[in-house]
Amino acid sequence: MDYLNNRRQRFRAIDYVIDSADDILSEEIIKKLHYILEHDTKDSMLDWFAVGDYKKRPNVVGGLETVKPKDVRERMKELLGEYNVKQNVTINDIVAFHAEFEKIHPFQDGNGRVGRLVALKECLRFGVVPFLIEDAKKAYYYRGLYEWDNEKGWLTDTCLDGQDTFKKLLAKFEIGF
Repeated sequence: MDYLNNRRQRFRAIDYVIDSADDILSEEIIKKLHYILEHDTKDSMLDWFAVGDYKKRPNVVGGLETVKPKDVRERMKELLGEYNVKQNVTINDIVAFHAEFEKIHPFQDGNGRVGRLVALKECLRFGVVPFLIEDAKKAYYYRGLYEWDNEKGWLTDTCLDGQDTFKKLLAKFEIGF
């Protein structure tokens, strides 16, 4: 039953991304995506889990410390403020936003899924071919996130490879891009 519920939630989240594709990226959109993905899960029953809101407890990702709960709101406002002033957003801008979002890690859980859905939304908004991170390439994706501050090319190249995969799918179905 959990599998079916999770699957429905992912489809609802993708529908929401499509419906909000033209909207300026905001905390409300990001929190709504988290809510859609995490409501009615076992974690959502925990009073500290904060479904659809920022984390209440510290967390780590890949051994890296993330932003402390008390600082998340301010860091998200800064990140969105810096991003939303850009005029001609490229795949590189979307990847950079994604990397910074994941470093903040604003939610208790579900950050990767929310972050990749935000990237999809922004690709749709700016007419950029989206990227897919295939399971076989997740290790490269995680390495790119982990090393972002030292070497931006690893994550960028992984996402560009994922964009090439998406382009092949579009071509297969004779969809122009």
